[in-house]
Amino acid sequence: MMLSDRSYLMPAEYAEHSATVVCWPARREMYGDHFAEAEEAHALVANTVARFEPVIMVVDPAYVARAQELCGHGVEIVEMPIDDSWARDSGPIYVFDAAGNRVAMDFIFNGWGQKFTPFNKDAELARAVAAHLDDPVESIPVVLEGGSINVDGTGTLITTEQCLLHPNRNPSMSPQQIERTLFETLGASHVVWLPYGLALDDDTDGHVDNVAAFTRPGHVLLQGCEDTSEEDFARMNANEDVARRSIAANGRPLEVDVIPVLPFVDTPNGRAVVPYLNFYVGNDFVLIPVCGHPADDDMVQLIGEYFPGREMVPLNVGRILAIGGGGIHCITQQVPMLGIA
Repeated sequence: MMLSDRSYLMPAEYAEHSATVVCWPARREMYGDHFAEAEEAHALVANTVARFEPVIMVVDPAYVARAQELCGHGVEIVEMPIDDSWARDSGPIYVFDAAGNRVAMDFIFNGWGQKFTPFNKDAELARAVAAHLDDPVESIPVVLEGGSINVDGTGTLITTEQCLLHPNRNPSMSPQQIERTLFETLGASHVVWLPYGLALDDDTDGHVDNVAAFTRPGHVLLQGCEDTSEEDFARMNANEDVARRSIAANGRPLEVDVIPVLPFVDTPNGRAVVPYLNFYVGNDFVLIPVCGHPADDDMVQLIGEYFPGREMVPLNVGRILAIGGGGIHCITQQVPMLGIA
């Protein structure tokens, strides 16, 4: 692994942040005639997060003027060459070492199994952001995207077999070797392997951030699907069955609750899904993607029950981000506050 002998622990997303990293849209062909709308959605997410914590907006040189026009004064515009806008997957994954130092993990980024090219600029993003923040970097010779994992900050990590075991990621590694990487680099001691991501999530091969999120140590929210006619009905039930039979790092059964409604939308690129679980948890808030579904208000209220003391902020950007292949969580990446380790 070429790791140092230091031990690491990845803090939970709901731990305090010093900033949020967002990337401005850069792949025009992905949004087509809706590119300007995508820019407005990214600016809305950034400006909303900036109400609660600092935001670093990474912008390709071609779009700096537009980003400056749409982003408020609370958003720091940082010019860096990028290929795409999914900060969750190409940005740094932050951990703390045994001395409490913040370290940026730089995993290999291969464009989600080389589906989207070019990706060479995004492959350098983690190191570039870490350099901007003056943080040390640990390079890990393993393919891993931030959207493929979620942690509770005490050693429990959740992922999907569909993604992490896909042959377009690390075909030479066994599940046991992948687990060992998660133990050594992110401080996991218990890995929960859900079988599935969403049926329509072909772009990422089933990222876990569409189907599961921790709310506190040992407690996970799962995305459900009430519609028996959807393929995701069986897939989400299978995930729930696995989760309810799993053990958390605290040695107790994993606590599980389900957000039952899964919205679908029509887009120029075909039918897409807007999972409520692709929310982003920050300092005193939870940013939740909605799309005008009749259940939006009820599901936002339900999510709020698991995050007492935080403001629930629904943003109607679910459809436009789905055109690009992701959601609110996919375009954000937290930078944990120094001193929380």
